[in-house]
Amino acid sequence: MKGGTRKRGKTWSYYFDAAAIGGKRKKIEKGGFRTKKEAEAALAKALSEYNRAGTVFEPSNISVGDYLDEWIEQYVKPNLTTNTLDNYTQLIHTHVIPVIGTYRLSTIQTATIQKLLNSMKEKGYSKSTVSSIKCILSGAFGYAVEPLHYIQINPCKTAKIGKFAVKKRTRVIVPKESYAEIINLFPFGSYEHILLMLGWNCGLRIGECLALSWDCVDIEAKTIQIKYQRVQGSNGWVLKSPKYDSARTLQISDSLCAMLKAEKHRQIGNEILYGEYYTVYESEPINQKNEIHLHGVKKSEQEQNRISFVCIRDNGVWVGKNDVSRISKKIREAILPEFDYHSLRHTHATMLVTAGVNIKAVQQRLGHRDIATTLNTYAHCTDSMEREAVEAFEKLCEKILPPM
Repeated sequence: MKGGTRKRGKTWSYYFDAAAIGGKRKKIEKGGFRTKKEAEAALAKALSEYNRAGTVFEPSNISVGDYLDEWIEQYVKPNLTTNTLDNYTQLIHTHVIPVIGTYRLSTIQTATIQKLLNSMKEKGYSKSTVSSIKCILSGAFGYAVEPLHYIQINPCKTAKIGKFAVKKRTRVIVPKESYAEIINLFPFGSYEHILLMLGWNCGLRIGECLALSWDCVDIEAKTIQIKYQRVQGSNGWVLKSPKYDSARTLQISDSLCAMLKAEKHRQIGNEILYGEYYTVYESEPINQKNEIHLHGVKKSEQEQNRISFVCIRDNGVWVGKNDVSRISKKIREAILPEFDYHSLRHTHATMLVTAGVNIKAVQQRLGHRDIATTLNTYAHCTDSMEREAVEAFEKLCEKILPPM
């Protein structure tokens, strides 16, 4: 790359050739320096910055905090989903930058990372959180090694998270009698009713249930499409692909079809009743990752790309996770002490497996990543079915074999 200094009048300037644009040479020049030495120093710095595509710091001096912010902006933001971006940003600014953010990037060693991970374990953070921190830092420092060449070795490469005490998850099965009490507590005509019916009849994840829109409900075909989950993003609510990209179409029962049809009719009546004060939602694609930004507007405002959700209040406002938590709390206090919304999903799957439904069909209905997850989660059901199968076979054999 050609470059140099020259005197123009009473001051000095530097210049160098940049990459050609449209086949034409481009020269970068800056003047106003009092001496040739100042111009040469400025030229060296400008060439260094230009060769690093605009980076305005020395890699040896940048702090961990500044580097992580740059990594988020330059790599995470363009390449990963909004939800991942928010999660990475929150974890980094909560757990990493307050502890090692002021350290120079070039001084970070495995011992520094190991100390951070050990400290988080001692403070009682879960294995998931500690693993996430190690994974994030490994990716960030790996990017600093290649392609940036800021450091030579990834300090996370040999860091270990160690063993964690296994906390057994308690899964609650809702008895039919308890579910009848729950539905009586939240009868048809309340937004809680449809939320609970979808969980019981379809085993949806809560984010999938809240994202379900009427264009995904086909009463005639008796199906619903699970295309999205609803998540909180940095700039509001977002629709994104379901967990593990588990988009799927579910067959639904006649009773659920009848309830959905009645609910749709009820919501149309509410929209007429509330008029201009009814809230509707507009959708806007925000990236190439099948993510959609949502915002609510009043009925009186212009509607563009409207999306009509199934789980809404009488005035059109959508149901949120805080509403679900409040519903679960009321059920725990009045009916089932260990209830949460996931209990409905677990109950739905347990009933299917116990009834002898093909385990592959159950996996697809639930949207599990693989069949091993379904088998491991509902092994107690399959064990029970195996015992029943042996007993049934034994009874059949009694008619064939003579008594011993």
